[in-house]
Amino acid sequence: MKFEELVEKCHDMHCFCSGMLAAGEKLDQVRVQLNRWVKAGKLVRIHKGWYTLASPWRRASINLFAIACSIKAGSYVSLQSALSYHGMIPEYVPETTCVTTGRPQLIQTPFGRISYRHLKREAFTGFFSENADGLALYMASAEKALLDLVYLTPGAANRDYLDGLRLQNLHDLNLEKLLDLVSCFAQANLMPIPAFLEELGLMESGETR
Repeated sequence: MKFEELVEKCHDMHCFCSGMLAAGEKLDQVRVQLNRWVKAGKLVRIHKGWYTLASPWRRASINLFAIACSIKAGSYVSLQSALSYHGMIPEYVPETTCVTTGRPQLIQTPFGRISYRHLKREAFTGFFSENADGLALYMASAEKALLDLVYLTPGAANRDYLDGLRLQNLHDLNLEKLLDLVSCFAQANLMPIPAFLEELGLMESGETR
């Protein structure tokens, strides 16, 4: 493959993997050529087997959420990353956090760190898909992101922890949806969370997004 062909194929993509380019060619040869382009400054290696075009040739702006969901199929953005996306917490979140039913993993990329947290299959729900320049981006709803955070943080299922998050825009949460999602975890210590949020200012269950 010539570099001009790669640019034509991938200039609108946040990232791509070597396997996507191997149709009709030997994968080992494709990898050797990609490594040469990395050394020449034409490609940026994101993670093992994953690349993006260097900025002079890439039209798509880097979306670390889309990259994270692409690198590990079957994952969605959640916890503080999703809460920030939904405007539920005031702080900037430097690390992109996803949940997966697979093993946990921490990846350092040239564009930021990605953390994958393990979540049991029964609770792997409550997310939606968006199109990010041709790549699927999976994002937890605000309700699910909050519950994932509490579930995956030891000792977090209490009013003091929620208060410390400095949650904002609580009126945007859907209490009925929150209650449905709590039941997916089958975790007794999560049951009081909706009541804690109501005390912090959550709208009545009749209010929806």
